[in-house]
Amino acid sequence: MPLNIAILASGSGTNAQAMIDKAAAGLLDVDIRLIAGNRPGARVFDRARAAGIPHLALDHKTFESREAFDAEMVAAIRQSGAEYVVLAGYMRLLSRVFLSAFAGKIINIHPAILPSFPGVHGGADALAYGVKLTGCTVHFVEEIMDSGPVIIQAAVPVNAGESEDALMNRIHPLEHRIYPQAVQWLAQGRIRVENRQVFLAPSDTPRARRSPDDDWLVWPPLEEGF
Repeated sequence: MPLNIAILASGSGTNAQAMIDKAAAGLLDVDIRLIAGNRPGARVFDRARAAGIPHLALDHKTFESREAFDAEMVAAIRQSGAEYVVLAGYMRLLSRVFLSAFAGKIINIHPAILPSFPGVHGGADALAYGVKLTGCTVHFVEEIMDSGPVIIQAAVPVNAGESEDALMNRIHPLEHRIYPQAVQWLAQGRIRVENRQVFLAPSDTPRARRSPDDDWLVWPPLEEGF
C-alpha cells in the first residue's frame, strides 16, 4: 500500500514537483492526497492542478492566530487521509497545535548541513561564513526549528567567491533526489528513530550509480531510481 502524504509549500514547489514526478514514474510509493500552503498565488498550486492533485491555499493573514491557522490546516490534512506531512519550502513555523497532531510524522528539507546554519537563510549563511562544504538535510520536525533527527544529508563543495545562486543551483538538484529518497524509505517502513539516531533498515535495492566526476556525497547512499 502506498504511503498517504500531504505536501505543504509556500513557493514554487520544485521539491513537490520532484515527488510528483517520482510517484508518476512508479519510483515513489506514495499517494499525494493534498498539496496545501499559505500563499494562494504560489506556483506550487499550478503544479498541483497540472498533476490533478487536490490542493488547498489558506491565506494565513486572514486568521487571528498561528494556532487558528494551524488548526484549519490540520483539519484539512486529516480529512485528506494523509499519514505524513512533507514540508517542501513551507515558510511557516508550526505551532504545537500542528506538531501534536502529527507528532513524529512531519519531515522537512533544509538547504544546509544541520545542525550548522539553521533558519530561513541556511544557504546564504553557509556561504557568508566561508565554509568549504555545505549541502542539504532531510530531518524530522520538532518544536525547535531545524532541530529534529536527521534522515539523510548531501554535501557539496563551496567555491570561494561563488554566488549564492551558483551554490544553490548545485544544491537544489540534490534536494530533488534526497527528499524523495527519504520519503520512499518511510513508505517502505525502513526508518526507525532511537535517541535522535535514525536507523535505516537494509534493502536489496542497488545503490544509485555515481559518475567519477560527481563532486557530492550523500549519506545514507541514494538507491537506484533516486
